[in-house]
Amino acid sequence: MSGQQIIGPTSHYFYSQRLKLQYVDWGNPDKPLLVLIHGGRDHCRNWDWVALTLRDDYHIVAPDLRGHGDSEWARGSEYSMIEHVVDIAQLLAQLDSFPVTLIGHSLGGGIVLQYTGVYPEKVTKAVSIEGWGPPPQMLQEQPKHAYERMQHWVTEMRGFARRLPRHYKTLEEAVERMRYANPHLSPEQARHLTLYGTNRNEDGTYTWKFDNYARARSPYRFNMDDAQEIWRRITCPLLLIRGSESWAADLEKDNRAKAFQNPEIVTIQKAGHWVHHDQLAEFLKITQEFLA
Repeated sequence: MSGQQIIGPTSHYFYSQRLKLQYVDWGNPDKPLLVLIHGGRDHCRNWDWVALTLRDDYHIVAPDLRGHGDSEWARGSEYSMIEHVVDIAQLLAQLDSFPVTLIGHSLGGGIVLQYTGVYPEKVTKAVSIEGWGPPPQMLQEQPKHAYERMQHWVTEMRGFARRLPRHYKTLEEAVERMRYANPHLSPEQARHLTLYGTNRNEDGTYTWKFDNYARARSPYRFNMDDAQEIWRRITCPLLLIRGSESWAADLEKDNRAKAFQNPEIVTIQKAGHWVHHDQLAEFLKITQEFLA
């Protein structure tokens, strides 16, 4: 599509495990495929600034994970890593443009690492922004015994059943909540993320699009030993990015870094967990150099 202006993104849907899931497509289908995967309680339009910069060189696709954005909510099941990996595998199989480049943030970064380790031959390059799980101290705080984890799970799920979504009277009120959650965001960023991350209800109020049940963590979730076994299978060039002010584990001080084969590890200064928002220009510079 050389010489033509790329318009987008356009909205599309696919099915995975009987759920109707959305993705946006930034056009340029003759270019190599680049898939951008958002984190928990986020949505695909959080990548817009990254997509605008990279869309001339790639066919960019960004999905809404199940229970997020404009994708369907799961019913009677959980939002675990294995379900998300199945969904992304289904999307990539449908797009059928291998090998693919993957970039993911937080939960999305974890999905990138898992998919790339399971199917190393299908990925050209991978970027994970704080997608290697919680820091060691957080893992140590979790119940050790199976029955305790199950008790916590049952209590948590019953609590979500009673929990009602918070309603904001105006979009501006929701924007302020977004800025409170991440003080690094500019007013423009906060409004954009809120606009695409909320639904307007019949009474005129606004609520976040994500399913509250997506907050829950299964007592039998993907464990770190299994994760590292899969990470060892990653053979493509791998970039791991962390914010200096984030809660995420510092891989240069963490033993889990040893599970990767020669990764490029970068810490971006003055950035929190949302590195690609907090320091967009530096993130794009580092990422473009890696992808070149």
